[in-house]
Amino acid sequence: MNEIVSYAVLPDEAGAIAVITIDNPPVNAAGHAVREGLVKAAKAFADDPSAKVAVVVGAGRTFIAGADIKEFGKPLQPPSLPEVTNMLEALDKPTVCAIHGTALGGGLETALCCHYRVAVKSARVGLPEVHLGLLPGSGGTQRLPRLVGIEAATDIITSGRHVSAPEALKLGIVDANDDGDDPLAAGIAFARRVLAENLPVRRTSEMNEKIEAVRGNTKLFDELRAAVKKKAKGQISPLTCLEAIIDSTELPFMKGMAREREYFMELLNTPQREAMIHAFFADREVGKVPELKTGHARPLDGAAVIGGGTMGAGITVSMLFAGMPVTMVERDEESAQRGRQNVERILDDGVKRGKFDQAHRDHLANKLYSVSSDIASIASADIVIEAAFENMDIKKDLFRQIDQHAKAGAVLASNTSYLNINEIASATKRPQDVLGLHFFSPAHVMRLLEIVVADKTHADVAATGFALAKKLKKVGVRAGVCDGFIGNRILERYLSLASFMVEDGTSPYDIDKAVLNFGYPMGPNQMGDLAGLDIGMANRKRKRAEGWKGRYASDYMDRIGELGRFGQKTGRGFYIYENGSRIGKPDPEVLEIIDQVRAEKGITPKPLNEEEIMRRYMAAMINEGARVVEEGIALRPLDVDITMLYGYGFPRWRGGPLKYADMVGLDTILADIRSFQSEDPEFWKPAQLLIDLVDRGENFDTLNKKANF
Repeated sequence: MNEIVSYAVLPDEAGAIAVITIDNPPVNAAGHAVREGLVKAAKAFADDPSAKVAVVVGAGRTFIAGADIKEFGKPLQPPSLPEVTNMLEALDKPTVCAIHGTALGGGLETALCCHYRVAVKSARVGLPEVHLGLLPGSGGTQRLPRLVGIEAATDIITSGRHVSAPEALKLGIVDANDDGDDPLAAGIAFARRVLAENLPVRRTSEMNEKIEAVRGNTKLFDELRAAVKKKAKGQISPLTCLEAIIDSTELPFMKGMAREREYFMELLNTPQREAMIHAFFADREVGKVPELKTGHARPLDGAAVIGGGTMGAGITVSMLFAGMPVTMVERDEESAQRGRQNVERILDDGVKRGKFDQAHRDHLANKLYSVSSDIASIASADIVIEAAFENMDIKKDLFRQIDQHAKAGAVLASNTSYLNINEIASATKRPQDVLGLHFFSPAHVMRLLEIVVADKTHADVAATGFALAKKLKKVGVRAGVCDGFIGNRILERYLSLASFMVEDGTSPYDIDKAVLNFGYPMGPNQMGDLAGLDIGMANRKRKRAEGWKGRYASDYMDRIGELGRFGQKTGRGFYIYENGSRIGKPDPEVLEIIDQVRAEKGITPKPLNEEEIMRRYMAAMINEGARVVEEGIALRPLDVDITMLYGYGFPRWRGGPLKYADMVGLDTILADIRSFQSEDPEFWKPAQLLIDLVDRGENFDTLNKKANF
């Protein structure tokens, strides 16, 4: 064969078993050498009279975990994966695929072409191509429905989710689960069964019973289309995947394969595919930061969290989920017990939702978690995270106390959303041990973690922040110190613009609708209601005390807040939430308040249409994102994109705001900004970086490629 794929025959008491081993570390990606090796191995097995059955297995920690990302964007060298899989399936002697680790994308498609499949119980399978703006292009949309039925195949393929080995057995994706952790032993055991029971060659492509049962069922197809469209929220590939799945019921197998390939090539040339590939690579690059070249993460064996409110409880649960012992500290015993209740409420909800069982919940709550009203109880913690009220005086006082009681070498972190980490660090005698860890609410759910590196933060401390993000299964993004860091600074800019558009004459409900149609899960006013309008009110009050004067200073929002309308938690904000509903209804009273403010200020309303709303909304976001990069608050444009994707609901299929700008054209974005300057010259002043990139004929991706950390 070749060094990547080997072929060997093992003598067996019931016959001869061939073993085809894929050894392409680290994840056995289905690159050219693997594909070529599988073709040669399949031919060797076909021509070997002594071999009666073959086991296909992956060496190392996984089966085939997917495509080779090194080949993305390059001409494909033959053989293609469809050629390989069709050849494997056409063999006249049975093959057994032994799965461990993951069989994803082309890995699962390869497994589906083997005649039998066995998986160790820790294995996971899936077809996640939808996350790259694509569909499975090597028979996944044609073979999986034949095994599991059209509805289960639609769920798996259009969501791109991973399927556990027990669920895969229940659905019929695999034929057996093995209790051990040795895939080769599992494969050989099943191969012996094939020989002992004289099991025949069984080709997935010839299993037509499940698809024939729904052939011509237009009612079912239309229901699936409606459900997938609702979840896709503007993304093309899930709906295209579904059409390919439906084709499996209407077309002969080889024609269905040809149609699948046509769909694949169509998606390959879409902007959404380009955007999602950008996000895929940005995920891998965002963790490469200068501090990791020289810094070494400190131990993370135990933690303390100061504060038991919503954020403190969420942060605590995040660490409990990662197996870290946590001590929560509150100012008095009553507050400490409220903090315990907040944590236990989240854990109880996890049991209710089936995320884990009662025994695991009790282990987390009683073995790993404790509460205290004595700040001296932080003494043994490797990391102390302050999650108190967003007030500088309060935080500095806490850090003075933390400094007195935390052990030498402990990492001292603040969960501030806006405040200056340098100033917070100055309250201690060890500013080199201080950094910001900005979690996003709910902290046990949201994956973004802004790691804010202050002027004196030691490289080891920054490295520990990234190690914590990895431990918590979060996406860590390095940020510099400024008001709001990366995400909230950009958020403040486009939320300010939204308030300007409202006072100038556009309904807040029209703005939300435009943003939803763009692909966000919610509009800015819906988001405000969810987060709590009192938070923005407090921030505006703080900024005014520091001398801030906004264009309109969001007066109508303050009037809404002064009525005690803080959003979902009070049942009213911009929207009305009846009987505890999470879905709000527009409120005429809000529109009356806005009209009153406009009248008082002599503003003649000039409502914007959806296209005009989004041109301004995106221009404000992109312009501020450019400034964040220009000032070094974000290391690269991709850091901005990842922050907005994971923390602020920016649609992944648009790649992030700065990737979106690249695809629209920076010259177009700059022209928009300059055209808006007549409305507000200060607000719409173009970022110098944006001007420079346009002048040089470059874009944000140019800067991503130049970065070398």
